[in-house]
Amino acid sequence: MPPKRALEIWPGDHNTRKWHVALTEDAFLSFLTHGGDAAKAVFGEGSLFSPFLFGKFFDPADAFPLWDFDSDALLSGLRKAKKTSVDWAETDSEYVLRAELPGGKKCDVEINGDKTKVIEISGQWRSQQGSGIRDWRTGRWWEHGFVRRLELPEDANWKKAEAYLYDDGFLEIRIPRNISAECSTHQRNAGPGESDTD
Repeated sequence: MPPKRALEIWPGDHNTRKWHVALTEDAFLSFLTHGGDAAKAVFGEGSLFSPFLFGKFFDPADAFPLWDFDSDALLSGLRKAKKTSVDWAETDSEYVLRAELPGGKKCDVEINGDKTKVIEISGQWRSQQGSGIRDWRTGRWWEHGFVRRLELPEDANWKKAEAYLYDDGFLEIRIPRNISAECSTHQRNAGPGESDTD
């Protein structure tokens, strides 16, 4: 596996104007037509940030309940055509997301979590930085960067989440599950080799 570096996950940005300009299907298709290769790389078919990733148009700035869906079922068409590098899964102890980032290490990535159980992955294209825009996320944000907001399951603990950027341009986010008090009490009371199904 390629070398990786840890990314810090920041508490939510409380800018109420952030992402308030909705990306509509018409605006997106117009932008994609005129945006060139960079826009196609970021928002193209199979990208985590594509509004069409989930089979129909969905504004990436709206929170999507990713772990409510089976990745094999939702992405089956893209996987058969080898047009996606996005995957997510859950285990008994955590939720995992792995996705190729547009531009790989050439983009800046920011990850935020908040009390409303939403994790936000966003970035600005380095070629767009210093363009004189005070906060690119409050206007037509798709012209300057990208975002994917994900609604977390109730038992996810974003405060203990870990994020890594691999040298091959892949992002991995691991979000531990909160273990309920009832479950941990039962495990402590079970004898060696016993479980709740015995």
